[in-house]
Amino acid sequence: MTNLAVLAVYLLLGQLFKRLGKFPDNTSRVLNLYVIYAALPGVIFSKVPALEFSRELLIPALLPWLLLIISATFVYLIGRALDWSRSVIGALLICVPLGNTSFFGFPMIEAFFGSDAIVYGLFYDQFGSFFGLAIYATIIIALFKEPEAGEPVKPSVVSVIKKIVTFPPFLALVLALLLKGTAYPGVFQVLVESLAVTLVPVIMIAVGFQLKFRLPKGSKTPLAIGLLAKLIMMPLVAIALLSGFGFDSELVQVTVFESAMPPMITAGAVAIMAGLAPSLSAAMVGYGILLAFVTLPVFYQLLQWLA
Repeated sequence: MTNLAVLAVYLLLGQLFKRLGKFPDNTSRVLNLYVIYAALPGVIFSKVPALEFSRELLIPALLPWLLLIISATFVYLIGRALDWSRSVIGALLICVPLGNTSFFGFPMIEAFFGSDAIVYGLFYDQFGSFFGLAIYATIIIALFKEPEAGEPVKPSVVSVIKKIVTFPPFLALVLALLLKGTAYPGVFQVLVESLAVTLVPVIMIAVGFQLKFRLPKGSKTPLAIGLLAKLIMMPLVAIALLSGFGFDSELVQVTVFESAMPPMITAGAVAIMAGLAPSLSAAMVGYGILLAFVTLPVFYQLLQWLA
């Protein structure tokens, strides 16, 4: 609980810094860029060398896609049944399947499982959440965004591929895998380890700085159903899908834990920029993170009991 309390303090510091008015409005963006270009690659280079390859690594790489299909189908069907607008359905189709598995997930994994377990979260995030954001979210926006003047925006295959192969953490992961078994020079080893330890405080302060808690008018039901699906239904489905692998494996536990993360901040921002129920998208992210401080410890205890 001490680690969880520290994360909450970082989050509050981010909110405090925002309210002080002393920090630029783009502070969270600068901190996010630092994490993407420096801290996260540092974690990848420091943790991947100790990774033992096995078929189990397919679990965190493939499960996010199974959960995406299940959760997206659920959102679409219930949205049609309750006669939600296309904008609301589109917003939840982005915010429910895509979890905050890096900016919120990595600090939570470190708090509950230790820093060595972050490497399993990396596989879930890079091969699941990140690809989902780059590919799936782009398609959803093309299908549900209300067309403005001119033709509707359609996803470009080339732009999606370029976004993936030039994303710094993905490049770092590929390079670290290629260099696995090779001893790093002493200076580089110290460098990546020093960058890695900055990941958690910088991420959580950035998250706190950009949180919004506007309750969308007339959208309480979609908000409640969306958060219930993201924070409760998805991890329960993950537990059901992985029950045959046993929960004594830390890899399986971390994979389920990642599935329980709140909506991805970047996904919410993408939905907002696309005009998909902006208030609802912001509320999904803000209230999702607050509620995750309650739901994640519960699922962690459940996983310990199942093990």
